[in-house]
Amino acid sequence: MIRMALQLDLNYQVDTYGADFLFNVHAAHTSNQHVISEQLDLNQSVQPQIWTDTATNNRYMRLHAEPGELALTYCATVDLHHHFDNPDTINEVPVRNLPFDVLGYLYPSRYCQSDRLLRLAAREFGSMPMGYARVQAICNWVNRHVAFTSNTSNSMTSAVDTLVERVGVCRDFAHLMIALCRAINIPARFVTGTDYGCPVGYGPPDFHAYVEVYLGDRWYIFDPTGLTIPMGLMRFGTGRDAADVAFAMIFGGVISRAPVIRATALSDPDNDTIAPHFSRDALSTDGGTQARPNPSVPAG
Repeated sequence: MIRMALQLDLNYQVDTYGADFLFNVHAAHTSNQHVISEQLDLNQSVQPQIWTDTATNNRYMRLHAEPGELALTYCATVDLHHHFDNPDTINEVPVRNLPFDVLGYLYPSRYCQSDRLLRLAAREFGSMPMGYARVQAICNWVNRHVAFTSNTSNSMTSAVDTLVERVGVCRDFAHLMIALCRAINIPARFVTGTDYGCPVGYGPPDFHAYVEVYLGDRWYIFDPTGLTIPMGLMRFGTGRDAADVAFAMIFGGVISRAPVIRATALSDPDNDTIAPHFSRDALSTDGGTQARPNPSVPAG
């Protein structure tokens, strides 16, 4: 088990008319990610509304901020229980056997135009043996063909843009990998959260976007940037792409300051907790579902 302590500080300057915010910065409650404790502090006397989407476990917070400074601090202690699998034993699932709630992650979406990448995906990956290794090959391909470069994309950048420009940040890597997976009929979804710091010199803990792909009977973690320790990724939200799970949606005149994020592993051998580390195993923090054929509808 991995036990993480998270502190997230967000600061905004709100103009004279006030502003509405919709945040997705609470650690998700899932079968394999348990929020042990959490605390939210706001410098303004506002009453936030918090709602959980039961389909995704995404937690959204809505509030109205008055003019002036809005400072938000969110602290949480979270336990991550990883499922470990031998990659060689994990198969793809035929579309006819996918659970209904997975099917939506096969479709093209705003930032993941898989329908425009069919020829490329078929040429590069269509003849490979099906299974985890083929998805890992897609992940590696994105990592090789896209350079991680800060401030090279914006909120309009899509998977096709990243393919053309060959530069981007974590969300761009994720969008391109997702689009390529969907183009060969493999469900893939966009995940937001925080990382444990980049071990190759890219800096301290930060917001991070990564990918989960449905294989076998669960969603497996992939990070096409190659910059994180996947075992240290903490989930906030999942969606079709970044449009579904923005960290903050702001309605009004606001100046944003850079977030400050601290993520610490609370390892304690006596409590069966360890620090995040690299693993050759396939990793999942999804509880898993038994994939089965969908029930037939009698002909009328």
